[in-house]
Amino acid sequence: MGKIIAIANQKGGVGKTTTSVNLAASLGVLEKKVLLIDADPQANATSGLGIDVEAVELGTYQLLEHSCKAEEAIIKTNSPNLDIIPSHIDLVAIEIELVDQDEREYMLKKAITHLKDSYDYILIDCAPSLGLLTLNALTASDSVIIPIQCEYFALEGLGKLLNTIKSVQKIHNDKLDIEGLLLTMYDSRLRLSNQVVEEVQKHFNEMVFTTIIQRNVRLSEAPSYGESIINYDAASKGASNYLSLAHEIIKKNS
Repeated sequence: MGKIIAIANQKGGVGKTTTSVNLAASLGVLEKKVLLIDADPQANATSGLGIDVEAVELGTYQLLEHSCKAEEAIIKTNSPNLDIIPSHIDLVAIEIELVDQDEREYMLKKAITHLKDSYDYILIDCAPSLGLLTLNALTASDSVIIPIQCEYFALEGLGKLLNTIKSVQKIHNDKLDIEGLLLTMYDSRLRLSNQVVEEVQKHFNEMVFTTIIQRNVRLSEAPSYGESIINYDAASKGASNYLSLAHEIIKKNS
């Protein structure tokens, strides 16, 4: 039985998509069967794995509309053991379309729960907001990874996200767990980076992953080639960070 993990933070630019793509690829390389669901209208996880977003006919939008089965929307990627349900700019409209639907928070859950039999891990790359799309992802998930960048405003908005998670636990999904807080964009030369790490570890101790994702040029180059960091430069610091995170998650869930 697989595990569904949402990767969420309403702040943009914290490394959600980078984490979704590279963690998924790392778990695949470690011989886990992985499905990545791109639930962000920007579709960066889709293009970051080399899929032409313009050519997407079936994806997360159709899945949430229930106009296609999950299996019909799945695309194989160039990464070992990694499939994706792609996104498209159309997904922007889904929040408005779902507003007057019954059980609108459960659309994704209904569409993907049965896939847990086919995959070890299903990762959901969430949009940078706390709207209906993210709510659907949290309702469908077993746990959530929260990326936090090692910068000045890192903890701003975290309280809001944790409150949203609490209310999802209370109303929609009492099994939702926090998989961990992931520190990203760490630069050991900056005093500020080190202060943020200390602060987060002090406040959230056990909830914080041991692995820290360091700033890495290769990591930011990889998406423009439509590749995960594992395919683009397996010897880079970024690849080693994400492999370490994948090991940590597998160990935690074994």
